[in-house]
Amino acid sequence: MSDAYDSEEEELTIENDAVLTKYKTAGEISNMVMKAIIQEVIPGASVIDICSFGDKLITDETAKLYKKDKNLKKGIAFPTCVSINEVVCHFSPLRSDPVVNVKEGDLVKIELGAHIDGYAAVVAHTIVVGATPDAPASGVMADAILAAHYCSEVALRLIKAGNSNKQVTDTIQKITDSYKCTPLEGMLSYQIKRYQTEADTDKQIVLNPSEIQKKEVKDMEFAVHEVYAMDVFVTPGTGKTKEYNANTTVYRRTEEIYQLKMKASRAFYSDVCNRFTLMPFTLRAFEEETKAKMGLKECVTHELLQAYPVQQDATGQPVAQFKFTVLVVPNGNIRINGGIFDPATCKSEHKIENKEIEDLLAQSANRKTANKKKKKKAKSAAEEAKTTN
Repeated sequence: MSDAYDSEEEELTIENDAVLTKYKTAGEISNMVMKAIIQEVIPGASVIDICSFGDKLITDETAKLYKKDKNLKKGIAFPTCVSINEVVCHFSPLRSDPVVNVKEGDLVKIELGAHIDGYAAVVAHTIVVGATPDAPASGVMADAILAAHYCSEVALRLIKAGNSNKQVTDTIQKITDSYKCTPLEGMLSYQIKRYQTEADTDKQIVLNPSEIQKKEVKDMEFAVHEVYAMDVFVTPGTGKTKEYNANTTVYRRTEEIYQLKMKASRAFYSDVCNRFTLMPFTLRAFEEETKAKMGLKECVTHELLQAYPVQQDATGQPVAQFKFTVLVVPNGNIRINGGIFDPATCKSEHKIENKEIEDLLAQSANRKTANKKKKKKAKSAAEEAKTTN
């Protein structure tokens, strides 16, 4: 391919200060947008309005940075998706789709991502509408949410150089067992790279692996300067999923090559390449939805685009999700987003009673830093980006 971001040069890692700053900046923006979206998730709010709000905020905030470099791409690394109750992921409706409104007591999963120069930070969060520490959610919904939260917290503490993906998979299984829940079968987390939120890599973490995955997903160790998008889905159901009765609206460009025949397809695909690079996007981003759909079909048929179908729990049970992006560094790791859930908003009859896991959770999630007193208060990555670019 002839994209500006394709190069035969060795890819820079977070060992490079500029790359590290871009990841951190994307992380700060993604968390800021997530917090703003949570305030919009109220009874009566429409899902499409929430998704549109999130996408606009990501676009607006990233546009403020790195203005001097006109060739630097930035913006949405994953379009805002709002999936309710048994709907697992990728629900990001179009204006032409049936209206879906949020209701009191709904379990709502929000997923999104931002990138600076292809260095992406993806994040997901779960809330129960109306739940507070004074009136917490309960029952199987709370079980799934607390299990997913603690699974993500344990994963954070395990994704360090020298540890293995199997440690993460096995520990997550133990936590979900404690809450009488199940990780969704076969859900993968990936090492991510520039312009790749789902990198073509053997570095994967699988939850509740299928028999095929037990053979195909390789055991591996985390290494310094790698970046991971850790994604946890938990349900009180069987862990099986099926396709949900909703239109697919999220797609990602692949690296396949094909000479498109239709003029509409060529125009649509050119727009995708120029605006979204290899990042996932939603059809909602196109002003003329009908034209976009016309161009889409041929691109999907010839595998130029990969679809993200909307999934649901096979038994209709609620599904909780937490996702964060983590940088593996020499003295531990750095979580650049997520970490905003308050466990007091959920109340469960179950708890973790495994001493090893309890000790792991008791560890600080912050990497150790030397000579803190000698260091001046650091600017945020976003501030740094504003002042130096």
